[in-house]
Amino acid sequence: MMALRQVCTATVLFFSGILSAQNAPVDFEPNGFGSTWNWKVFENDFNPPLQVVPNPDTTGINTSPNVARFEAMQYGQAFAGCETQHGSDIGSWTINNSNKIIRIMVYKTTISDVGIKLVRYDNWSLGEIKIANTLVNQWEQIEFDFSAHIGNTYDQMVIFPDFTGRPEDRVIYFDNIYGTEYVAPPPPPPPIDSATMSLPNFFTPNADGINDRYKPSIQNADWAEWSVFNRWGQEVFVTSDLSATWNGMVEGSDAAPGVYFILARCGSIAIGNTVELRGVIHLID
Repeated sequence: MMALRQVCTATVLFFSGILSAQNAPVDFEPNGFGSTWNWKVFENDFNPPLQVVPNPDTTGINTSPNVARFEAMQYGQAFAGCETQHGSDIGSWTINNSNKIIRIMVYKTTISDVGIKLVRYDNWSLGEIKIANTLVNQWEQIEFDFSAHIGNTYDQMVIFPDFTGRPEDRVIYFDNIYGTEYVAPPPPPPPIDSATMSLPNFFTPNADGINDRYKPSIQNADWAEWSVFNRWGQEVFVTSDLSATWNGMVEGSDAAPGVYFILARCGSIAIGNTVELRGVIHLID
């Protein structure tokens, strides 16, 4: 009796595992899910079949080789769509916190609602959730929150690619149902500019608060060094500090007004450039 009970328990667990299995993500690839399923198109005029075709744009967020192509007909119903076969396609699964979010990528030429409905084995459903795309002529991932369905078990998914009336036939592509969340890569860092430098040609160190200190104008440099010489070639100021300025003093005394000469260098380590300039400074009282 104990052995029989163990066999029965194992059998229940086995079938429970089957019933809770879900075939996802639906990516329409030969070795994935969706491409060989029995998709049924409904309420779409003469119901052209769902096709698996090459991705019309692999340069965007969806680089998958294959996608689903749905032709929403002008004379089809607003709720025209396609559905998986009960149980045998997507399988049977129970909504919980780990699978309550359903994502789908769509490529559309116009803005309209996209709908997803989950259906039980006996065709009971809580109805579809509809969310409109916001982008056209490019792939976009739309996210549906089925938190209100937690605890319900389903074995069919219904997709409404273009839930609206339409003045003409429209082609909609969709892919990666139950796919992972797309996270945009961080933007590339701004380009690093080369170091540049220019040399002002006068300053007035007279303590009036205006142009009292001298400094080369340096941009985008990681290092700098510059020296000031008097007319006899004597170095009167030198620094390798990017933020340093000359106050017009020489050995603690005011430098004489007149012409001084400057030799300055700076550079960018990242770019690898070096700028070297020579110039004349007019020190004015």
